[in-house]
Parts: sequence; structure tokens; C-alpha cells
Amino acid sequence: MREFRVAIPEPDLDDLRYRLARTRWPEAATVAGWSQGVPLDYARELTDYWANQYDWRRCESELNALPQFRTGLDGGGDDRVEIHLIHARSRHKGAMPLLLTHGWPGSVIEFVDIVDALIDPPDPRDAFHVIAPSLPGYGFSGKPTIAGWGVERIATAWAQLMDRLGYERYGAAGGDWGSIITSALGTGAPENLFGIHLTMPIAQRPETGDVGPLTADEKGRLAEREAFAKVGTGYSAEQSTRPQTLGYGLADSPSGQAMWIVEKFWDWTDCAGHPENVISRDRLLDNVMLHWLPNTGASSARLYWESFKSRRVDTVEVPTGITQFPHELVRLPRSWIEQRYTDVRHWSEPKTGGHFASLEQPEVYVDELREFFRPLR
Repeated sequence: MREFRVAIPEPDLDDLRYRLARTRWPEAATVAGWSQGVPLDYARELTDYWANQYDWRRCESELNALPQFRTGLDGGGDDRVEIHLIHARSRHKGAMPLLLTHGWPGSVIEFVDIVDALIDPPDPRDAFHVIAPSLPGYGFSGKPTIAGWGVERIATAWAQLMDRLGYERYGAAGGDWGSIITSALGTGAPENLFGIHLTMPIAQRPETGDVGPLTADEKGRLAEREAFAKVGTGYSAEQSTRPQTLGYGLADSPSGQAMWIVEKFWDWTDCAGHPENVISRDRLLDNVMLHWLPNTGASSARLYWESFKSRRVDTVEVPTGITQFPHELVRLPRSWIEQRYTDVRHWSEPKTGGHFASLEQPEVYVDELREFFRPLR
């Protein structure tokens, strides 16, 4: 476990500005709005801000104000990957270790603004030690050089990480891939977990007759899911089949990398039509920088290729907390979820919020974690 500080060489930032200034733009979409992707006017405005006003050193300082480390993990395989993590310990006695896992196209930036609230809450009995690793191939973690780093292997690596940190039992939470990896941890290392908290639980449709009829609201949510599958999953199809081909463009064009990510913050947040309504422009770009600077366009996309080949939906028996935000990508019927997660102790549906809960609604998200884990301490 080696201490780590972010220190991006100035020539890398000069190269970024050089590339941004020479972006070759496509023509505008043939319709107004976002239905064909990021509108040209906004793309140019955001890129100009990135090149001429955005301050990476501010973000770098925020990251370096938190304790960061790197350590090699093999996840039970033959090769090791250097994993970057934030490990912020609470000053309060009896704090619960909490493993937070991000997803795509996120990064540990998702958790920077909630660390203090978790480690030093108003009630010391709600305190957590925060452990937030960057997924293999994401951010400042290393990139796998051979195949095999799918969901289950990452979950095994996370169990190794927590053991190396000296935590025998802990809580775990996440969204997006973080929900899926946390669920895999719940089946692979249940004896180590106080419980798991998820914002995007995945479950299969039960066999006919296993559950009661769906409510009108649940039918509406499934209809939304079907509509999203038709118009919103092109990124997933590409990343799960040809991540290497996609990576060439993302590695070469910072504006291309940014729009590939920012479009999802428009589509997946509860933003009333514009991502900056709920997440600041700087935070959006901070997250993009954790993809651009370490050149992770291909390596982050490869998690889809690794994990979509075999989609396991095993039963999870550890205590589980579910928070379903109204603009989450997948909102399945509770009866489906409770067939997979057999010990749901907490169920909540906040009035606002979307896929990036800790960025959109940080106070609500922190309160949800406190409320779920409080009786499990």
C-alpha cells in the first residue's frame, strides 16, 4: 500500500489545450435539442471553457487533500493491476468501513464531495471510514493487459483490498457498475459484509406466478426501460463489442472523449434538460479529466466487453438497502428485486435525483447511507 499523489505534468495540460484549440467540428444536428447527441453550440461552448478557463490544478488539489494510495491486486488471477484508491479514515471511534464503487462513465470524482460528510457526521455514531477505489482501467488505476477483469474478478479484488487494509467486516455501496460489483461482493464474500446499499439493483423477470401483478407505476417504469433500450443503449452495444475500435477516437480527441461522457450526464441525470442544472461545469470536466489524462477511453469501455459475455444474476442474501432515484436508468419492480435480494432492510424512493446520486443529490445520498447502515453497526 503506497501513498499516491496526483501530479499531472504541465506538458500534458499544454497538449490538451493544443488539441482542444484544433478540434475539427461536425455540422450541427438536423433537429434542435439533444435527440441526436450533444448539440454543437453547447459542445463548442464547453470545449472553449475547458481550454481557456477550466483549472485542473484546482481539482488536483482537491484530490490530493484526501489520502490516496496505490496497491497491486490480482483478483484471484495470474496478473496484477495497480489500483488507485481514496482511503479516508474517520476520527470517530467505532466508524464503519464503507467501500464505495463508481461506474461508467464516472470515477472517484463522484465521491470527493461526500467524503467529509461520511467521515465526520453530526452524529459520531454515523461515522464511516471511506474506501473508494478506481475501477481497473479507470482513473489513476492501472489497465489490465490480459482479458479476464470482469465484475466477479473485480469483486474478488475488492475483498483482497479490504483485507489488506485490515478491515474484517465492512459495508459496501455503489451505483451503475458499482451496484453490480457490490452485488457480486455480496455473493462472493458475504461473511465480510455488514450489508450492501445499491442505487441500481439488477434482477431478472420472475417466472409467471411467482409474484403478484404489477402496479400501474411499475408498468410505467418497465415501459421507460424499454424506451431507453431502443434509443439510449448505443454506447453499451459499442463498448461491449468493439471497445478497442472506439478507443482510438477517444484517445486522440479530448472533445470527442468529453462529449461521449457528457451526453450521459444529460440523459441519466434528473436535470430538466441540461446537465449543468444539477452538476457544475467544473465537476463535469473534472470527471472527464479522469478519463482523458490517463487515456482510459478504451480500457474503461472494456469492462462492458468483459462483463456482458456472461451476465450473472445470483441470489444475494446479505442485508440490502435500495434507494431508487426517479431518473435512474433501470427501475425494476420491487417484487423482482426482492426475489434476488432476499434480505431487503431499507427501501426508499426520493422525489428527485438520477443515476449519479452522489453528485446530483449528495445530502440525500449520504442520508440514505446513514439510515440503512445505522441499525447494522
